[in-house]
Amino acid sequence: MKKKGPHDAPADFGLGEVFRGIGGFLDLVARLAEEGKSEARYSGELQNIKGIKGLKGVYGFTVKLGPGGGSRVEPFGNLRREEEGQALADVREPIIDVFDEDDTVVVVAELPGVEENDIDISVSGDTLFLRALGKDRKYSKKTPLPASTIGSTMKSSFKNGILEVVLKKARE
Repeated sequence: MKKKGPHDAPADFGLGEVFRGIGGFLDLVARLAEEGKSEARYSGELQNIKGIKGLKGVYGFTVKLGPGGGSRVEPFGNLRREEEGQALADVREPIIDVFDEDDTVVVVAELPGVEENDIDISVSGDTLFLRALGKDRKYSKKTPLPASTIGSTMKSSFKNGILEVVLKKARE
């Protein structure tokens, strides 16, 4: 098992263990604010899940600070917590960053292992729906956007596993 990240996060993907309660989470948010950072990302992988050689689970989450000190935790990967314990999902949640610019919203998603024609993107108001069904990897994510957008203005580009989507904001 390997883990990586700017802080010593435990390898278990349950947020309770990672933050050791709400106090740990608040300490992390305060530390990000003090350091002038807007996000921290933790990730790792588990090998040979359920004793099956080659079966790998990927997990992680990003903690993002919003305007006014609000924070948001966004999970990614193919490991899920269920009542019976940890489960490996066929579909991964990709790492996604959303940028609120003057007249546009820009979404950047990491989709390694898929081709451009495997990607399906749709927008409804202030929500982006992303699906990618590649030969060896599958991704799916419903992402809230910071503003309502005009789906017909969507422009996208895909290169080296990185998808960039640009949408014009709807006028209010």
